[in-house]
Amino acid sequence: MANSGTLPGILRQLSGLGGCTHPIRLDGHRTEYAVDIRTGEIGSVLHHLDASALPAGHLLVRCNNRRATRCRACAEVYRRDTFHLIATGLRGGKGTPDTVAAHPRVFATFTAPGFGPVHNRTDKRCRCGVQHDQDDAVLGTPLDPGRYDYEAAVLWNAHTGALWRRFTIYLRREVAKRAGLSQRALRQYARVAFAKVAEYQRRGAVHFHAVIRLDGPDGGHTPPPAWATAELLTDAIHAAAAKARVDGPTVDDRAHSFTFGRQLDVRTIRGADFPGDQALTDRAVAAYIAKYATKGAETATGALDRPLKFAAELAQLDISDHARRLIRTAWTLGARKDLDHLRLRAWAHMLGFRGHFSTKSRTYSTTLGALRTARADWRRTQNTPEHPTGTTHVLAHWVFAGTGLSAAEEWLAASLTPAPGTEGEPTHA
Repeated sequence: MANSGTLPGILRQLSGLGGCTHPIRLDGHRTEYAVDIRTGEIGSVLHHLDASALPAGHLLVRCNNRRATRCRACAEVYRRDTFHLIATGLRGGKGTPDTVAAHPRVFATFTAPGFGPVHNRTDKRCRCGVQHDQDDAVLGTPLDPGRYDYEAAVLWNAHTGALWRRFTIYLRREVAKRAGLSQRALRQYARVAFAKVAEYQRRGAVHFHAVIRLDGPDGGHTPPPAWATAELLTDAIHAAAAKARVDGPTVDDRAHSFTFGRQLDVRTIRGADFPGDQALTDRAVAAYIAKYATKGAETATGALDRPLKFAAELAQLDISDHARRLIRTAWTLGARKDLDHLRLRAWAHMLGFRGHFSTKSRTYSTTLGALRTARADWRRTQNTPEHPTGTTHVLAHWVFAGTGLSAAEEWLAASLTPAPGTEGEPTHA
């Protein structure tokens, strides 16, 4: 590279990745033309990019993988975006009015039911007779693996998305009931907004952390009625969570039905009652939720962060016996024709969970897409001068050419510190 005179160029291209270690390589080109807004005529070329002319021989684009185990740099961008998405729904900004900070809002944690006794860290000895340390590898694993309900555990993960949707339906009904309104009439007075993230417990069961807010009829842009209080919302959440139920499949004459676990924690976002004696502030809640956006089953149970191709791979993987049994159960159930709709083999590495890790209602706040678009637009204005006579016309064609860096590119990338403001953007010459 040094002999061919491309070293400074390759350094610029790699620094634009912002630390991404597994970028996507693209072949193709992009041409930007000037357009006269008065005549609509396409004029001169403002900017032309040809991937073959770049120092790396391809356009390198960040992988944007949310998992910290796959790409720490891209996961950090995802975590920051999730933080802003949650925070703007609590204190306003980025299109959400600041007045939402005065709306009733709570932080709720929904747990999974039990599938069998597991090793726990408590102030007293575990039922196994040992007082486990916080980092003990056996935490969350079954006391008796032979009696642990692996089938129900995997199917629970596969149905959590449907159970959450059922809960949101019941929640609106319960809010309306406490206001003395029908569910249809409720829309004229108040709306429920939420944002949630999924987390794996050590036993491999998914549970949810959610911010739930009561707004006026136009969402966060209008204040809720006087009767809409955090206490009413909390009571409605408890009632809705108790009623929410999803009927699962019947496997070998055994019918499955899924509900949330008995442990339901709902806290008003206003006091000093956050875990660890930390105030339950807007920032604390947003930071707490965002940290789980970059984690998957691999973080909690030592499972996998990528799909399996063959069941035989399990024997060669350095994972816990508990994670292996969960994955194998998902793989085995995935072979059943009556469970095709759950796609358990495709999501065996996720222990059956196939939902989005972070979701929100439409009126809660901004979106991850809007945050990414704003960042890309800002970078584009820095790299391309504004055309004085009007707008531009872009023609582009890109095709996938591979992933990752060459050995030399990896060596160079390891010596670089991401330049401020380059996070999340494709690299340019």
